[in-house]
Amino acid sequence: MQFPENLKYTKDHEWIMVEGDRATVGITEFAQRELGDIVFVDISSVGKTLGMNEVFGTVEAVKTVSDLFLPLSGTIDEFNSELEGNPEYVNQDPYGKGWMVKMTMNNPAELSELLDAAAYEQLVGA
Repeated sequence: MQFPENLKYTKDHEWIMVEGDRATVGITEFAQRELGDIVFVDISSVGKTLGMNEVFGTVEAVKTVSDLFLPLSGTIDEFNSELEGNPEYVNQDPYGKGWMVKMTMNNPAELSELLDAAAYEQLVGA
């Protein structure tokens, strides 16, 4: 299982890659394995400003629907529209083509509350 060092992680299994005041968010390889085959990604929060750990969408697998939690407070700027026709990208490439949203952060200090790769790896027991 991969735990890219350049990302931060939540205990709810989202990852975030920060670039300046913008960030890209998705779910981890662990999360997509636990969910199984992803069949639909529903993100209706583009343009909205949400707080840290608020629900920004859902991901639907064959047998379950799971909420997606925003790792940091900010505004959702963009949804990965490739997922509309290719939700399997989340399973195939969770840290690349399977990204879910891009956002503008409100409070970069919140990053200190997230896990680094080693802490996340320990959390999931890999």
